[in-house]
Amino acid sequence: MRPVRLMKVFVTRRIPPDGWAALARAADCEVEHWDSDEPIPAKELERGVAGAHGLLCLLTDRVDKRLLDAAGSNLRVISTMSVGLDHLALEEIKKRGIRVGYTPDVLTDTTAELAMSLLLTTCRRLPEAMEEVKNGGWSAWKPLWMCGYGLTQSTVGIIGLGRIGQAIARRLKPFGIQRFLYTGRQPRPQEAAEFQAEFVSTPRLAAESDFIIVACSLTPATKGLCNKDFFQQMKSTAVFVNISRGEVVNQDDLYEALTSGQIAAAGLDVTTPEPLPTDHPLLTLKNCVILPHIGSATYGTRNTMSLLAANNLLAGLRGEPMPRELKL
Repeated sequence: MRPVRLMKVFVTRRIPPDGWAALARAADCEVEHWDSDEPIPAKELERGVAGAHGLLCLLTDRVDKRLLDAAGSNLRVISTMSVGLDHLALEEIKKRGIRVGYTPDVLTDTTAELAMSLLLTTCRRLPEAMEEVKNGGWSAWKPLWMCGYGLTQSTVGIIGLGRIGQAIARRLKPFGIQRFLYTGRQPRPQEAAEFQAEFVSTPRLAAESDFIIVACSLTPATKGLCNKDFFQQMKSTAVFVNISRGEVVNQDDLYEALTSGQIAAAGLDVTTPEPLPTDHPLLTLKNCVILPHIGSATYGTRNTMSLLAANNLLAGLRGEPMPRELKL
């Protein structure tokens, strides 16, 4: 008998156990991986992907023309362990007939939970309050000491009423939100009906919202959307939260808005770059809460993401329907 030729798979990082186990069981694949939790250097990635039939990558791995050229003509499937796709050169991938799998839905609830945590942490000034306890600032009760902003009877603006935006709105409803506004590429009346949410222009959303949550995809239209003009339209008591992508926000303009009192506070789970340098001006501000992009960071969600990414990859290599394939 002629030996069965194995398909080469390259994985750009250590992935959670469920996904790794699925790959390890694949008798028709030879799996190589970058054995580290840290991002793979570009040269090592080019070396590892050379001749590969399948690539399992993360959102920190830029898959551009140069990398695709390094991979060569064998590459048939790219599976990314992410919902976001801005790290993939999709037009170039489409041109080469490469199939793409991704991991939507499985992190929707987890990311919405994080958005709620970040919103409440920011608007109620929890990091400041904790620091006051530690540094001796907590003394006698004072009527206005450490006051923040409450959600009840407020107007919440959501930029991007997709899966995650809807999940956030669903969690906000029990807080007694008076009105939901949303903006995006087009109205979504069927989805908005659950929240009686009104589709408005971006300037109107900025001007009328007490809390703004950014949950849109990064596209040419949304890159730099939240800039000086946007922040100038916001209320001075408004709180801004971004859980989408860092490049949606002009961070210099955000810094100016926070230091000048143009807006009250901001909470960010995403920045540009990532990680944010420790000497970045935003990190000096008490009214800016920054997290290290942990929207999907629960053990269960990351395991589910890794398994879906692995199953997408294996199905694509075998010419089968992927559980979640991006239609290019």
